[in-house]
Amino acid sequence: MVLDGEFDSEIEHDLLGTIPSGTHSLEHYWLDRWYNVFRFSRQNGELRNYYCNINMPPKFTNGILSYIDLDLDILVQPDFSYQILDGEDFERNAKAYSYSLEMQANVRQAVDELTGMIQTRQFPFGD
Repeated sequence: MVLDGEFDSEIEHDLLGTIPSGTHSLEHYWLDRWYNVFRFSRQNGELRNYYCNINMPPKFTNGILSYIDLDLDILVQPDFSYQILDGEDFERNAKAYSYSLEMQANVRQAVDELTGMIQTRQFPFGD
């Protein structure tokens, strides 16, 4: 599932900095995967960055997409260098909310899958 949108106002994001009005967001969701990928582009179409959320597989019911975010994120720069973010938050919440070993394994697999996709420029990374 792909959602296509544009920021109608400027946003201050603690990790992404200022996201100007007019920034294009192409969001990729898979109903059977533990992540989603946002591709942010400048008004001229140039890649700004990718932002990946690790989450439980989303549900699409009655036209509403919902998912549970599991804190881990991956920020991908235009040169495809990347950072895994919020590892401490994930670890803290895994303990606080008693994430099952299976859930934690799915999260690790999602990070491995995404980083492999980034490194090899698999869809949706790259042109």
